[in-house]
Amino acid sequence: MDRQVVWQDSYDIGVEAIDQEHRRLFKIINRLFAMDEDKGQWACQEGIKYFKAHAMRHFADEEAYMASIGYEGLETHRHIHREFREHTLPALEEELEQSDYAPDAVNHFLGVCTGWLIGHTLTEDMAITGGRISKWTDLLPEEEVQAMRQVIAQLVFDMFQLESQMISSAYGGERFGKGVYYRLIYGAKGDERRQEVILVFEEKLLVNTVGRILGLQTNKLDSVLINASRYTAKQFVGRVMEHFPSWDGYELKEENLLSYEQLQKVFEREKPQVSLLFNTGGAGYFAYCVIAPHLLEKGIGTPIEADNAITEIEQYLSRREEPSGKGKILVVDDSATIRQAMKGMLSQDYEVAVAESGVAAIRTITLNRPDLVLLDYEMPVCDGKQTLEMLRSEEAFSNIPVIFLTGRGDPETVRRLLSMKPAGYLLKYLKPAEIKQKIDELFEKHRPQ
Repeated sequence: MDRQVVWQDSYDIGVEAIDQEHRRLFKIINRLFAMDEDKGQWACQEGIKYFKAHAMRHFADEEAYMASIGYEGLETHRHIHREFREHTLPALEEELEQSDYAPDAVNHFLGVCTGWLIGHTLTEDMAITGGRISKWTDLLPEEEVQAMRQVIAQLVFDMFQLESQMISSAYGGERFGKGVYYRLIYGAKGDERRQEVILVFEEKLLVNTVGRILGLQTNKLDSVLINASRYTAKQFVGRVMEHFPSWDGYELKEENLLSYEQLQKVFEREKPQVSLLFNTGGAGYFAYCVIAPHLLEKGIGTPIEADNAITEIEQYLSRREEPSGKGKILVVDDSATIRQAMKGMLSQDYEVAVAESGVAAIRTITLNRPDLVLLDYEMPVCDGKQTLEMLRSEEAFSNIPVIFLTGRGDPETVRRLLSMKPAGYLLKYLKPAEIKQKIDELFEKHRPQ
């Protein structure tokens, strides 16, 4: 490896103890870059351990300094450190070990760590002394980020039969291998606001997925593969958008293929609301980023202040006491993605409650009896069959119609489902519009008289 990270005076934030440790981390990275394959796995392994130990000690010292000066961004900064320590590094180390420190895995490790270190130093660390503004101040709520993460992981499996693992929820434009950088800009009719999606693909991932589907006998990008990848990427983003009501009405207005330098400029100029980095094992890395500040404008209600408190409380009580007249549906699924998607799809027409397990479902039903239960058939510990048996054993719940949710439509699974005589079953991989239509039909059929 002949790459080196050149320390620049612009990396100094003006706190000597922190600047010294930054320089030390850069030197360690450069030693790792200088290690060629002849020095062996052991040397690389020890070097990476050394880097990790220094990074962890530096994080602790930096957090102690921020606490000592009362830095208001401490919790955000600490979260980014924790994300790198508990998710990014373990995932990179796992890849190194599983591949016996293969060159690609070492390149991934060094690329992500170097990019993270430089980006973190120039933004988050500079923000400590007021030199910059943190780029991670306008993120979507954690539950929405996690829902998007799970939607993306499921779609990667559905479309390419690849298992993917999120290794960072604070991807800052770090380079990993040879990359393809693709930006999609969406807008809604009569609305000046835009939403940008940036997809970053490791070149070999496109070869291993889109190239394989096309049957291309190549390990390099060409115009055919790039154009096919553009089309696939647009399909992928479209399917992600289907799961989030806030994207309704948005259409693709513009698309760009970016150079790495242009990608860096986007990250310097914009603050992403979602920025996720994924590993698909040996197939390659990819990142999914969303820039849409107005998504944060929705809020969860009007702030209550001295001059509006009485009015807001009266309106709240009025809304709370008014019966909605909507049917009640309980969605039971161990996947937060499915629960979020179902709730988003059904909330306009139904009162929707969710439960993550069979035991939680029984508790929810006891407190607020639903008119219909959508029950995941394949759940750990207490599965759909056991949950249905518990419901039927209670006389008060035995006549609540239950519809099984399943990701498997093979004859044997369907036969097992129907043998339990549910009110019906739904395949999770149907399009949202189809699922909604079938639920409407089933609800109408079993509506309480």
